[in-house]
Amino acid sequence: MSFSIGVAQFNAVVGDLQGNAQKIIAMAEQAHAADASVLLTPELALCGYAPQDLLLRPAFIAAAEDALRDIFEASRRWPALTLVVGHAQVLAQGGLVNAASVIRNGELLLRQAKQVLVQQGVLDEARYFSAGTTPCVFEQQGLRVGVLIGAEARLSGPVQQVMDAGAQVLLVLDASPFHLEQAGEWQQCLAALACKSAAAVVSAHAVGGQDDMVFAGQSLALDAQGGVAMRAPLCREQLARVRLSDAGAPEAGEVAPQPGWQEALWHVLVLAVRDYVNKTGFPGVCLGLSGGMDSALVLALAVDALGADRVRTVMMPSPYTADISLEDAREMVRRLGVRYDEIAIEGPFAAFNAALAPLFAGLPEDTTEENLQARVRGTLLMALSNKTGAVVLTTSNKSESATGYGTLYGDMAGGFALIKDVTKTRVYALARWRNAHDPYGTGAGPIPERIITRAPSAELRPDQTDQDSLPPYDVLDALIERYVEQDASIAALLDEGFAAADVERVTRLIQVNEYKRRQGPLGPGVTRRSLGRDWRYPVVNRFRA
Repeated sequence: MSFSIGVAQFNAVVGDLQGNAQKIIAMAEQAHAADASVLLTPELALCGYAPQDLLLRPAFIAAAEDALRDIFEASRRWPALTLVVGHAQVLAQGGLVNAASVIRNGELLLRQAKQVLVQQGVLDEARYFSAGTTPCVFEQQGLRVGVLIGAEARLSGPVQQVMDAGAQVLLVLDASPFHLEQAGEWQQCLAALACKSAAAVVSAHAVGGQDDMVFAGQSLALDAQGGVAMRAPLCREQLARVRLSDAGAPEAGEVAPQPGWQEALWHVLVLAVRDYVNKTGFPGVCLGLSGGMDSALVLALAVDALGADRVRTVMMPSPYTADISLEDAREMVRRLGVRYDEIAIEGPFAAFNAALAPLFAGLPEDTTEENLQARVRGTLLMALSNKTGAVVLTTSNKSESATGYGTLYGDMAGGFALIKDVTKTRVYALARWRNAHDPYGTGAGPIPERIITRAPSAELRPDQTDQDSLPPYDVLDALIERYVEQDASIAALLDEGFAAADVERVTRLIQVNEYKRRQGPLGPGVTRRSLGRDWRYPVVNRFRA
């Protein structure tokens, strides 16, 4: 007898145990109404991923147990529906496991404790969880169904265990953070699993933003040959459905398209800022406009995420601000319809200089005076945030963050750094993509072409451009990718043909500016290694290679 699986791709809120439980219950109700026989949730769906040190608090674990009991009780409404729910579970003998409970009609059929604990990047599972040792296989309408959690799908040991236990279909609970290659790599992993086990694979993926992580959804069902039978949409909650034949083969279902990287990254960044603002309870956002590329991109993303009425912009011109910067900023806010104010900083800047003049007497002007302008702007933005409650979005990109091309307590001041893991070359590519598409209906072509084509500048001194201080962005970004994301050595970079002066300059800047990055706001990681929790280098560090 064939049956269908409801795949609950939903957006959990870390710590909202009752809210997450009610969402799981609502999706179970929806799955039951659609005649599904199984509901599959993502990894740690009940508490949200990743709860981090909340898992060390006994009160949190007790509240999670209460929420799980609510799910057990609710399951009695649908006695034929089997729920496979991801959650944290205290063991009778002590310790905590990353678990998947198989629940039917108020009873626990089986429980899987995750065997493969991930210890890389932002994931630190061994800090909290003990590893399981045994497989989980249950029977559903004549088919043997195996359960795997996250990284278990990648390793032969846990997979072989469930196959030896007779599994004919594999269910995978997953919460893998997004990076630009993640979707393709995970699909390849599941396809290899399907082919190796000669079994269909159905995987529920988390969706939503959480601190510096984003989960992009795209839950999957694959046949025993690794072909895609179902793919849920990117960055959107959905109860997807997979129907299996009597032999456990998935029937062809809805397959959402796999977008190109620009489209995927746009939706991921929109989701990241929307969830950060909404889940933390900020009424909206504010940001400083410069008439340049980075602030323009952040503005377009914020409006797509929150709507124009929740976005406020401030232009803070100095004597070095070009007229075209003012013109372009005004034109962009006109196109998007956001609130716009101008505050000239010449007066506050002069007051700072006057206060410091006795201390700086006899010393030449240098970057100190440039940075003062950025710090005046940062102070004004944070005051506006303090008064209105709107969180400040900073506008520094990965190229700047890596090299320290930003001012502490100035343009680095804020609450959320939306593009901190997006290199400058990708910033331009995203801007061009957004001007050619209007995915959220907030306005076509929002970024004036001159912002994209003119040379980038901090405008802190006359005739300044970014390339006065940095190599060309295509060179800089290639070096950052190789050195930061791929751990290439200095010797390897030289062998690859990068100029020795560029290699020395960039790698040195990456090292000496770690102290700045530690003090910057969090932002979503979207590459294999972001300069946040993925990058754990000591500030005091003299190693160079």
